Amino acid sequence: MKYLFALLASVVIAYVTSWNDSMPEATNLTCINYSFGHVNKRFNGVTVDNPRKLRRIVRLKKQNPQLKVVLSIGGWGSGRFSEMAADSVLRSKFARDCKRVVRRYKLDGIDIDWEYPGTSVAKISSSPDDTRNYTLMMRDIRAAIGPDKILSQATVASARYIDFAAVEPYVDYTNVMTYDMGDEHTHNSPLHRSDYTLGIGADEGLQMHIDAGVPASKIVMGMSFGARGAREFRRRWNPNMPLDSLPQGYSFYRDTVAGGNPCILDSTGVLVMAYEDTTSIRLKSEYAIQQGFMGAMFWCYEGDTPSGDLRRTIYQTFSL
Repeated sequence: MKYLFALLASVVIAYVTSWNDSMPEATNLTCINYSFGHVNKRFNGVTVDNPRKLRRIVRLKKQNPQLKVVLSIGGWGSGRFSEMAADSVLRSKFARDCKRVVRRYKLDGIDIDWEYPGTSVAKISSSPDDTRNYTLMMRDIRAAIGPDKILSQATVASARYIDFAAVEPYVDYTNVMTYDMGDEHTHNSPLHRSDYTLGIGADEGLQMHIDAGVPASKIVMGMSFGARGAREFRRRWNPNMPLDSLPQGYSFYRDTVAGGNPCILDSTGVLVMAYEDTTSIRLKSEYAIQQGFMGAMFWCYEGDTPSGDLRRTIYQTFSL
């Protein structure tokens, strides 16, 4: 079954956080995923962080009537999914509460960011049955909110934990978190493997999703707007720092093998800071278009430059 929003030509999605009162602009985006909602303490409903900010974000649609606003439920360390999804009564109540929240806040849908079914890596409860129950949860949410609202999911780059073929009929698109793939001395979000990557690159993770049953046309490629690096260098780093003013002993390097990723190397050639700039973001956007993906999402809006260079690059590339 194809749902309304599965037919969109392309999307540019910003995850906007709840933990401050700064407001995003309504331009250079097609959708805002408000982060976060959570499974409530009774395992049968939804709580929303900073609902006042969510209401303000929904009002941005007056400036841009085409803008969609979705509540993302979950995030790293957000638990109680396992208990809720395992119980048919609780699961049904949770799904109905998703519908209530959508109506109350005049939202365009729900994004599920359970990190991750079947594992307690984020120090949340888990069960071997989580993957099966995740599918049932997504089925119930879809039935509750109906076919004219967005239902999306955020997934780890390695395509683990979810039965994508089973879930695919219920979701409009999958937001693949093709970032957080490195450590303090490797790229956070490489497109390809290189000497400065740890494990897979984004292209491998995205292909893993396709192999697992996600149509390329329903993949939204994730990009990171945050800088990651070695502890000893972080205090010196500013993403707007002119390259000619780097501390002595450090140099700029663009890793063309990894996909144009910019980084800072120390005097011994060790990577001490990885980040994104307009060049690497444009190359990733072009890659997503070439692969026939639905679009791009980024974590998070607040990590962009003050003038919005990164999100504007994504939006303009997909608009060409």
